[in-house]
Amino acid sequence: MTTLLGISGSLRKASTNTMLMRNAAAIFDADTFIEGDINLPLYNGDIEEALGIPAVVQTLSDQIASADAVIISTPEYNKAISGVLKNALDWVSRTEGSPWKNKPLAIMSAAAGRAGGERTQFSLRLAMMTFRPHILQGPEVLVAASSKEFDENGKLTGEFYNKLLTELMDELRDAI
Repeated sequence: MTTLLGISGSLRKASTNTMLMRNAAAIFDADTFIEGDINLPLYNGDIEEALGIPAVVQTLSDQIASADAVIISTPEYNKAISGVLKNALDWVSRTEGSPWKNKPLAIMSAAAGRAGGERTQFSLRLAMMTFRPHILQGPEVLVAASSKEFDENGKLTGEFYNKLLTELMDELRDAI
């Protein structure tokens, strides 16, 4: 029984990163697929000290820890990962244990620009280093001009992107 956790770095309802994450999950075909919720309060040490770790943060941390593998699809905001994704990483870093340690992790991005989120993937790799997951090195899935790459049902249409996504999910399955 395989459990895959997906995290989208975007909160938008029509997010192409959420679509990309779901396409990746469909290709991976885990027994259980869970979408992590990163709509969390902003990290504030005073909140943590007064109230402890919020339940939604602990849930996300527990989902990471119990998943066999994780996929993160992130937009590129001002040459880096989105604030909500960084905030989620910051909160999870405050939970007990090391939920990310040695966790197979595939990253991907969908962005409006022509590079498809190349800088956000670099930024995410840097942000993840301290957590020591097993980040797959490729193939890189960088969906450029992403608003044109999904059909009305959220299905990724480009043959090239689907080929790369399938290769990445095969690598992730092998890493478990």
